[in-house]
Amino acid sequence: MNSLKKYNTGFDAEVTAIVKEVAAVYKINSTTKKISYNDFLSNKMLIVHSIRKGISFSFFNKIKNNSPFTDIEWADFLNISTKSLQRYKNEKRFVFKPIHSEKIIELAEVTNFGNSVFDTTKDFYSWLNTTSIALGSMKPLELLKNSYGKEMVMEELNRIDQGVFV
Repeated sequence: MNSLKKYNTGFDAEVTAIVKEVAAVYKINSTTKKISYNDFLSNKMLIVHSIRKGISFSFFNKIKNNSPFTDIEWADFLNISTKSLQRYKNEKRFVFKPIHSEKIIELAEVTNFGNSVFDTTKDFYSWLNTTSIALGSMKPLELLKNSYGKEMVMEELNRIDQGVFV
């Protein structure tokens, strides 16, 4: 299991468009080169600017489709109703507030790393729904509702990736 493996998400063009838009809004230097989803997730300053600007529903939808989470789980993570999520989907050019954008990016990071550790989304989702003694006998999925829990899940994924089992 190699955490450096490139995980093809199929939406690098969308990421490149976001980079250009964020660069224009915040007047930061940006090259016109294509940026990958993995590059986006590893560029913390770009993430900060993207969160401030807000994540568009179309980008969220691509992140959502790349994740193992259901609409009900996404609504729960974002602390909104599933009806609100559906309404946002129907609005033209809906942009999430920064608080929601930050959570979306956090979950994108977890999903990207989890998919690389487990090789398949199905295996990753199975792990997320399995009680872990290392995580206080909780399911990793239950910990993703806040930033501290997300960090615990990321640390556990890193231990698994490195072959360190507790």
